[in-house]
Amino acid sequence: MRPDQFKKHRQAPKADDRARRQIALEAARRMRASLEAEPGDPLGRLREATEAEFYSAKRKAAAVLGRPVRPGDLPSDSEVREAVLALIREAKPDAPVVDQPEPAPGEELVRLADHVDRFAVYKLRLTPLESVKQDPRRHPEGDALYHSLQVFELARHARPYDEEFLLAALLHDVGKGIDPANPVTTALEALRGAVTDRTLALIAHLRDFKIAQEKPGAPPPVQDPDLLEDLALLQELDDRGRIRGATVETLDEALDYLQKLEREEYL
Repeated sequence: MRPDQFKKHRQAPKADDRARRQIALEAARRMRASLEAEPGDPLGRLREATEAEFYSAKRKAAAVLGRPVRPGDLPSDSEVREAVLALIREAKPDAPVVDQPEPAPGEELVRLADHVDRFAVYKLRLTPLESVKQDPRRHPEGDALYHSLQVFELARHARPYDEEFLLAALLHDVGKGIDPANPVTTALEALRGAVTDRTLALIAHLRDFKIAQEKPGAPPPVQDPDLLEDLALLQELDDRGRIRGATVETLDEALDYLQKLEREEYL
């Protein structure tokens, strides 16, 4: 698919159930952060939340999508409340620490999927990147979403069944669509609970790995040899994914591949 077709295909869809879920998840993330910013029981404050607080969170969440949303298209307060509860359950901040066996490969992602619609989170975080224009000297390919899809396409050829690595390739720049001044920390905050620790580590250390590579003798940002190998490959793909006019799949097609991979349709 050529870039002009890509742009046309990626026009914002009209509000539907998926958009409502995306807005509910973003509003829930904002409300949870507000609830947990103060001492005390966040669940108690959630029960006392007013309609105005819910409405404010939903309108701010809709703005993240980069398009106007009519009040009638917003999720209900109960939908947002359920999403907040799911996020709180996922974090379990007050749960006692107990010894648990390490999850089997892929099990961590399954556990996450039990609590949140993680693919809706991915789309919510990636969609604004279409509006993020980058320095043409470093990114001649264009917007940050087009770049991310190029990197994902390269990663899919390099490691077609490594879902955690593929997610890092696709999501590594999502912070640019939220807070361009602090993209890495913002990305980690926005994705925590929707990706595994390995994916977070790849996103967290990619920039530092690049800086270390440019300084002879500089220590690596991590000591884990497997993670260093992953970072080296991710950096290579990030550098290669900057081709003007490159053919890429749409965001929906990329997410569909990941969902089929989760269901083991490609294995």
